[in-house]
Amino acid sequence: MQQILVYSDSLTWGIVPGTRRRLSFDERWPGVMENLLNGAGRRVRVIEDCLNGRRTVWDDPYKAGRNGLVGLAQRIEINSPLALVIIALGTNDFQSMHEHNAWHSSQGIAALVGAIRGAPIEPGMPVPPILVMVPPLLQKPKGPIASKFEGGENKCVGLAAAYATVCKDLDCRYFDANTVTTSSSVDGVHLDAPQHVLLGTALAEVVEALMRSQ
Repeated sequence: MQQILVYSDSLTWGIVPGTRRRLSFDERWPGVMENLLNGAGRRVRVIEDCLNGRRTVWDDPYKAGRNGLVGLAQRIEINSPLALVIIALGTNDFQSMHEHNAWHSSQGIAALVGAIRGAPIEPGMPVPPILVMVPPLLQKPKGPIASKFEGGENKCVGLAAAYATVCKDLDCRYFDANTVTTSSSVDGVHLDAPQHVLLGTALAEVVEALMRSQ
């Protein structure tokens, strides 16, 4: 049984746009991916470490524990051995209380990659390969979260290119979710259930190819 750690935020946690409800595991993209990989003959277990509001490397001034860098090395240690780590973060870097742009978020990703590779895992356990996913870009935010993400659709411009540069420099695998889906038209931030299916299906193919090449 191979373990895949997904390190992400509410887009992966599965919040239903416009509500505080959560999609079931089989409806969320990690569950879709796991089911497809296992159905194709893989024996994988997807570990979801997905916290609503998580940034790459910054604190939330209103909620504790949202800095994705803090404790990441220990999460790698806890869950090792890992066959793969998928980082899917960045959306919350563009909340209205931050003045970050795509470059800032990409540098946050670089710091997370460094923490994973430097984690104090047990001797003989592999340093896991890393797949960085560019999240679906923000549209104009709507509904109850509009004020929280106001202006985010402008701050995130160029995110895919910025992440691609970092991944090339750090020799990480890279996947742009925007090639298969957008963010929800309901709130402009999260993913609807059909969008989770599209993303999980695409990632199952990417991960299968990655694991086959190891």
